Amino acid sequence: MKSVLLIGLGRFGRHIAMKLDELHHQVMAVDKEERRVEAVLPYVTNAQIGDATNEDFLCSLGVRNFDVCIVAIGDNFQNSLETTSLLKELGAKVVVSRAARDVHAKFLLRNGADEVVYPERQLADWTAIRYTADHILDYIELDEEHSIFEISVPNGWVGKTIGQLDIRKKYDINIMALKHNGVMNLRISPDTYLPKDDTMLVLGDIKSIQKCFHI
Repeated sequence: MKSVLLIGLGRFGRHIAMKLDELHHQVMAVDKEERRVEAVLPYVTNAQIGDATNEDFLCSLGVRNFDVCIVAIGDNFQNSLETTSLLKELGAKVVVSRAARDVHAKFLLRNGADEVVYPERQLADWTAIRYTADHILDYIELDEEHSIFEISVPNGWVGKTIGQLDIRKKYDINIMALKHNGVMNLRISPDTYLPKDDTMLVLGDIKSIQKCFHI
């Protein structure tokens, strides 16, 4: 269990609060709008109404005591940037900030953010890939070059073992797991057969995966 300071309780911040609650983390939620704070009260340990660009207010929260600070402000980049910078100046251990564009990410990283997330861009990428290929069921981007895809087992691979296909050597990708009716099988070996109705979780270089599965 970790302690999290969550600043910005719009739709994105609210969903983060709900997920953190599901994962049993301790969350201090902050927003300057009372209605947003009230909306997340069932999901957080504590909440404060206040302006995160105000140094005295941030200081009163004891930002050094949190394992991670998440800046989920999405409607005002200037406020996001100021909050990110102040958090780091006040000794925050880890600051994760939301960005809408690459230029925002660059400024955030230069001014205290340890990590940057792009919820809109990441969702757009996922939607474009997921719904333009019938055999792609899910997609997670790990960095600019590597991803995990959930892919239907190709017809030519059905009934064969991973060793027979020599997938890692031929395609430079790794099958991490098989999934059948929502149940994950992580016990993968060269002797693992690929059934027709299963899907595969495949990890590798994005270009290699695209080439292998004609994405």
